[in-house]
Amino acid sequence: MGSKSEEKSTLKRSWFQELKAEFHKIIWPDKNSLVKQSIAVIIIAIIVGCIVALLDMGLMEGLNALKALVQQLG
Repeated sequence: MGSKSEEKSTLKRSWFQELKAEFHKIIWPDKNSLVKQSIAVIIIAIIVGCIVALLDMGLMEGLNALKALVQQLG
């Protein structure tokens, strides 16, 4: 019967072997594809950032207008 340290060592070795096997299955993109996908991600991030900024400005203006209205009435 094996000791616990031997079992842990075997499990670790098995896990690393499986990890190495999984890394060999990865299909890495070629340079052209990587550049295109990176540009797409950057453009989408900029667009989403602009949308969030516009929503933020709109909400701030709306809240400031509401705040001014409340002050005039109060």
